[in-house]
Amino acid sequence: MSKRLGFAALSAGMALTLAACGGEGAGGSGGAGGEGAAAEDLAIGVSMPTQTSERWIADGNNVKEQLEGEGYTVDLQYANDDIPTQSQQIDQMITEGADILVVAAIDGTALSGQLENAAANNIPVVSYDRLIRDTENVDFYVTFDNFAVGQAQGNALLQGLGLRNEDGSPGTATGPFNIELFAGSLDDNNAFFFFNGAMDVLQPLIDDGTLVVKSGQTNIEQAAILRWQQETAQRRMEDLLTSAYNDGSRVDGVLSPYDGLSRGIITALQNAGYGPTLDAANPMAVVTGQDAEIASVKLIQDGVQSSTIFKDTRLLAEQAVAAASAFAEGGEPQANDTETYDNGVKVVPSYLLPVETVFADDIQSVLIDSGYWTADEVASGQSD
Repeated sequence: MSKRLGFAALSAGMALTLAACGGEGAGGSGGAGGEGAAAEDLAIGVSMPTQTSERWIADGNNVKEQLEGEGYTVDLQYANDDIPTQSQQIDQMITEGADILVVAAIDGTALSGQLENAAANNIPVVSYDRLIRDTENVDFYVTFDNFAVGQAQGNALLQGLGLRNEDGSPGTATGPFNIELFAGSLDDNNAFFFFNGAMDVLQPLIDDGTLVVKSGQTNIEQAAILRWQQETAQRRMEDLLTSAYNDGSRVDGVLSPYDGLSRGIITALQNAGYGPTLDAANPMAVVTGQDAEIASVKLIQDGVQSSTIFKDTRLLAEQAVAAASAFAEGGEPQANDTETYDNGVKVVPSYLLPVETVFADDIQSVLIDSGYWTADEVASGQSD
């Protein structure tokens, strides 16, 4: 983890240099605001949703280290996926004099009161990765292109099934294939972008019969997994296998929006006899994922999980720091999207980052060569 933090801190300096001269990046100069203040005189509250996912631990550490590297005082808090805890932590940050807030919400609709308080105290709010909804008091959003994440997952499922080649051309397989659909937590705005992006790719093939959702559960409410819990995903997959595949048929592919869910799904499939480690005649279903968590990268290398979507959170942290620094300097962050992210009250200016699809053949070039994971970490399935 320290190598990734070191890389991020170095890159943050480059991002902020670009921001100061109006180059690419969230922290473009100019805009409304005061004259700014010295970094050492400012405190920034960073609210992260949970420490049960390695990506959120890395996000929090990256943002904190980069902000401190610029001289800010940082209060980093994790809320353990408990909404009242996150609300209380943000209230405390405001009471203790935070000048800027960076918030990755557990429930994007549950923080209106806290953000009203922030606005009353002239505290800019940067929404981090998960859009904060139903309030005008969110000033900027840093995230990945989440609809494109879903599209990439849909295409990865088709590629894993052999229906599509890497270049987008038709594959050699014809189907029909049985698939099942999973979605994220309904209180996370990103879950809808992921699911809708994937269905943008998959729905035409469902309509023409190439893909068959044998359970009939095709809407996000049926597919959603509350709080993105691995155990809940495992139970749902077990239930689907029992109810829809008790006639000798098999599931060929599973759309999973997150690696933690993928591992739960894979456990259910393995327990039912799927996978090369248990029955070579009944191979593992094609299972997608997201976040390039080390345990799932190991599964991809071993041929168990098919793919993951890599979102380089080092770069996301850079943009959060650049946005916070723009506000601190009395300016406004530079957005590259001012149309997509309507939070129900207003369109929030946003900075979107690209994503990469990782299959087994991509692990070295995308994850190891970039320093995100080491070869030893991938081999062990554990971070150092």
